[in-house]
Amino acid sequence: MTGENVADLRTELSHLEDPGLRTANERRGDDHGINLTALRSIAKRLKKQPELARELWATHETGLQLLAVLISSPRQYGSAQLDRMLREARAPKVREWFVNYVAKKSPHAEELRVSWLGADDPLVRSAGWALTSDRVVKNPDGIDLRGLLDAIESSMKTAPDPLQWQMNTCLAQIGIMHPEHRTRAITIGERLEVLKDYPTPPGCTSPYAPTWIGEIVARRRDG
Repeated sequence: MTGENVADLRTELSHLEDPGLRTANERRGDDHGINLTALRSIAKRLKKQPELARELWATHETGLQLLAVLISSPRQYGSAQLDRMLREARAPKVREWFVNYVAKKSPHAEELRVSWLGADDPLVRSAGWALTSDRVVKNPDGIDLRGLLDAIESSMKTAPDPLQWQMNTCLAQIGIMHPEHRTRAITIGERLEVLKDYPTPPGCTSPYAPTWIGEIVARRRDG
């Protein structure tokens, strides 16, 4: 343990602020200009510190909350705490990291997945779909894949972002991981055309589900 506190770390992060990076991040709703590679280096130095993580999270400052996620132990939080933290996290990058690095690794992940899928808040519901995609890939036993496809087909087209993005991810993962549902997943993607025209950098896979499914399946077949 380094002995550093919230004030020390706030000062350290302030020295990493890049105005140009902040401007770019603010277009995506993230109010910070911190290089995330540098932030990860700080987290590596700090290692896991549950109490410090709680203090950093309580600041409600995006940079410090991102650092809190990286030094958290997923088992340190109960399900009610995780639910509260998700609802507190308004910056997109904080929500993304919280779901991927804490909620998905929590022993309460399945309980939260079911609860969040039924939430009124589309941002909370998107977290439920993110956890669902994780189960589709890693532990699909007991998951109603046909029911998920039904829900995606009926509501993904009009879902707000980022809920639409997470539903689309689930659609693609069902098509990639479950050959018996691949044709239907591709058909749904083709009919809804969600993210069909999304700008994709060279060398990256398009998020358009039919293309995403086709490319990953072909890559695995060839490999």
